[in-house]
Amino acid sequence: MRPSDDELSRALHDPPDPPLHPLPLAVADLLRALAAPPRLAAHLRAVHDVARQLVTWAEGHCAGLAVDREAVLFGAATHDIGKVVHPAELSGPGSLHEEAGRELLVAHGIAPELARFAATHAMWTDPGVTLEDLLVSTADKVWKNKRVPALEDLVVARLTEATGRPRWEEFLAFDELLEDLGAGADHRLAYQASFTTTRPAP
Repeated sequence: MRPSDDELSRALHDPPDPPLHPLPLAVADLLRALAAPPRLAAHLRAVHDVARQLVTWAEGHCAGLAVDREAVLFGAATHDIGKVVHPAELSGPGSLHEEAGRELLVAHGIAPELARFAATHAMWTDPGVTLEDLLVSTADKVWKNKRVPALEDLVVARLTEATGRPRWEEFLAFDELLEDLGAGADHRLAYQASFTTTRPAP
């Protein structure tokens, strides 16, 4: 049986325990218009919440750091939106959703510089990658307590460049943050798993 829009609304708006910030209103409206699977909405909400904590920490840790907070939050909130087009990738591996997500966002009027996160969240070694890209990629890993040293090293390098502090000091500070964020992974995973991968009935 297909879920009703009520389940999608719960994924988008209900306060889980522990709490997760709601998605930006424009993203929630787009997910509803696309009849997104509730599990996708829950996943985007969990990653968006972790991204919010990452960027808030970065801003406080590095005074004057040039980071586009709203881009990071939008990127995290939409990074997997291509799974509306490729729903098998909600429960299995695959990368078709990446470019499909970028194209979907652009088709719905999203500026290319924001739509790019849907395509770049798994491409952190590409030339031209920004700190914003790295933070979205990190959020997409650490939400489930997955650690990717090569990705984390790239973030640490940006932090070291911004602060002028020794690399080891930045590494320890970032590692402590990721440990703290990873501690909430079981709750986030359980929250996501509580929603179906089936799209709501029209």
